[in-house]
Amino acid sequence: MKIGIIGAGNMGGAIARGLAAGNLVDAADIAVACPDRHGELESIRSSNSDIVTTTVNAEAAKNADLVIVAVKPWLLDSVMAELKPVLDFSRQMLASVVAGVPLSHLAEFGLATSDKPVVFRLIPNIAIAVHESMTFVSALNASADQIDSLTSIFNELGKTMVVEERLMVAGTALASCGIAYALRYVRAAAEGGVELGFYADQAKEIVMQTMLGAVKVLESTGNNPEVEIDKVTTPGGITIKGLNAMEAAGFTNSVIASLKASV
Repeated sequence: MKIGIIGAGNMGGAIARGLAAGNLVDAADIAVACPDRHGELESIRSSNSDIVTTTVNAEAAKNADLVIVAVKPWLLDSVMAELKPVLDFSRQMLASVVAGVPLSHLAEFGLATSDKPVVFRLIPNIAIAVHESMTFVSALNASADQIDSLTSIFNELGKTMVVEERLMVAGTALASCGIAYALRYVRAAAEGGVELGFYADQAKEIVMQTMLGAVKVLESTGNNPEVEIDKVTTPGGITIKGLNAMEAAGFTNSVIASLKASV
């Protein structure tokens, strides 16, 4: 599959590097375009010299089977107008990581050439750069095979979940904003570790490994988190005292409130 990526910023660049490092797409079949960010294009090219880079958006899109648009929302319409002469929706799929743009609007770009243009809306998170993104996918006019093809590509960059479009905003809160919330816990716990006597770098390392261990436990068992919490919570022990202190400070309510505030 040939992939054209329009945009060489944080997300477009991360997708290009991640795909080039995977096994499903040859680096030479990835083209990245950006008219005004030559430094980013050079950085992408230096990561893998087989990736094709260009300052002409249409050049990256015209031979692609999948066109991924990764630009700022206010640039989308002008970029798509530039791509329109070379897009062929009878053979090409369009995917967008542009925040807040619904499938119905994406489909408008292909209605002149196709009754049912195949379009995807994607919400990755910043962990895509290290192949650990949680990516949400919504589709319009896509066959099961086309959905499988797209999700297999992004599964190389983490995990994907196909959802109804109405859940994309919630997915953003839970996984994209959620990374910031998780990192805020790391910072808070590391600060607590310093109060307990560890150096800052030691405390951060301890918290990160502890979080990694917690994730691996849930992955391996498939259990509800509370089941694993019970295993380390003995009657009258220090863990239950700490958990109760967290709840007294509003931990669960504050997490839920932060998620609701993000939608």
